Amino acid sequence: MKTKLEICQNWLPRYTGTKIEDFADFILITNFQGYVNRFSQLMGCPVQGLDKAMPNATCKDANVSIINYGMGSANAASVMDLLSARQPKAVLFLGKCGGLKRSTEIGHFVLPIAAIRGEGTSNDYFPPEVPALPSFKLHKFVSQKIVERGLDYRSGVVYTTNRRVWEHDEAFRQRLQDMTCLAIDMETATVFIVGHYNDISRGALLLVSDVPTTPEGVKTEASDKVVNAQWTDIHLELGIESLRELESKGETIKHFRY
Repeated sequence: MKTKLEICQNWLPRYTGTKIEDFADFILITNFQGYVNRFSQLMGCPVQGLDKAMPNATCKDANVSIINYGMGSANAASVMDLLSARQPKAVLFLGKCGGLKRSTEIGHFVLPIAAIRGEGTSNDYFPPEVPALPSFKLHKFVSQKIVERGLDYRSGVVYTTNRRVWEHDEAFRQRLQDMTCLAIDMETATVFIVGHYNDISRGALLLVSDVPTTPEGVKTEASDKVVNAQWTDIHLELGIESLRELESKGETIKHFRY
């Protein structure tokens, strides 16, 4: 295998246990197996690849798949590279983030207008000057679905880091404040940049799951269970409904190629 396409065509089934042609045109990606399991229940379709690195499920009637790619920017880059073998019409990341401002409370949704590339992985795809941006038309459909449900969401810049434990670091927290970031996560910038690199339309709907700027707001196992119980179904349904409406409208969301 000499080309990237050849490698990805071989590796997408290898990592997922699913044939390329069995994936839908519209794909949700996440780093929570609970989301894949719940998708399977809601959509009445089996979970595939439980013995693989990226378990997944596909509802053919809805033309939507979901993939659990793991955690972190390296895995986010991997799944966006591998999906170049399928060339989906849109990929929407359903992730969680930490709120960094008083206006971002647990249970709020965040639609990033951009992400700061603090994770390093994206530097292997484009120079640091290239901004990490979503496909805005995809976000338009997501925002409409949020509003229809009468829910709150915030729009702003997310900082993406490859550092998992930072909550104790006062200097790092001050840097986040200086950058006026709305939220922090570990994958959004990577999804945007690698999607851009592979000419895949992409977006992110993030759920504020903790407020890590205060000691009592740092995520714990107990607090995460509460968030999952209250918000997993809504988060998933918003993603599914947004992609299905995008398909039904038949709108193209490709950016112009530079």
